[in-house]
Amino acid sequence: MTNSIYTDKEVFIRELISNASDALEKYRFLQSTGSISSTAESSAGPLEINILTDSTNGTLTISDNGIGMSREELVSNLGTIARSGTKHFVEQQQKQNNGAADGMIGQFGVGFYSSFMVSDTVSVDSIPAVLSSSEATTTPTPTRWRSDGSGLFTVEQVEESGVEALGSHGSKIEMILKEDCKDFADPEKIKR
Repeated sequence: MTNSIYTDKEVFIRELISNASDALEKYRFLQSTGSISSTAESSAGPLEINILTDSTNGTLTISDNGIGMSREELVSNLGTIARSGTKHFVEQQQKQNNGAADGMIGQFGVGFYSSFMVSDTVSVDSIPAVLSSSEATTTPTPTRWRSDGSGLFTVEQVEESGVEALGSHGSKIEMILKEDCKDFADPEKIKR
């Protein structure tokens, strides 16, 4: 499906950075409405997006310390093509008359899947900043969603040591690049 929507492989970088940007904006928005304490940000450092290339292993990693996702959100947002977590977030805020939230980018739900144009396997590790009411008394659990783009995926709890770069919340997407796309593990190519 992805190959029929996108013609340029490079678009996946824009799409994943847009998703990370939305995760930061959701975090900022919930912080401004008092849904997230401002002390949570100080413990996780400044909100940011990081891109790590590894030409030796042929991987590209994009991480953010934004809103993050729970296990259920990973299944719902990543396990369903053309379902946009951002669009759902904006609709929820409008229903609650919280205004704002209009500047969010990824509202079509297909951008994430562009990563499969260049990747054999994509893994998403995430820790939610906001827990659902049923989880409110527990500590957020790091969860990993993984797929080879075939339509099947796995979701599992991960050891804390595997997601320490996320701090207390956020998401990390690691792509194991296809043989003919290993040039995306070159930092100069990514900068261009």
